[in-house]
Amino acid sequence: MAWIDAAAASYAMEVCHNRRMVTICIDKCVFKKSAKEGSLLKIYGDVLAIGTSSVTLYLEGRSFNVYTHTEEVVLSTNITFVRIDEEGSAIPISDTVRANLKSYLDAKPI
Repeated sequence: MAWIDAAAASYAMEVCHNRRMVTICIDKCVFKKSAKEGSLLKIYGDVLAIGTSSVTLYLEGRSFNVYTHTEEVVLSTNITFVRIDEEGSAIPISDTVRANLKSYLDAKPI
């Protein structure tokens, strides 16, 4: 879970063009199967929603077998982050970032 949260935080910082993003909600984490010994964990993410000061991401952890180069989903969750100022108060995500993310979300297939 710590790896998922850290990866999601990095992704939230990237998509929101801001390093001050904090986790406010981790939705239920669905563990689909266990990662086997000798496998690496690859973490993928996608933007689900953008709010005034928050972004919700879908994260998926996949077990990667270094011998067969196959991947299997081992867990998935939605995580919401909020942009904060130096004092820890929520502040708006820039209009430019929000507009770009809204365009991206509108163009995604359902």
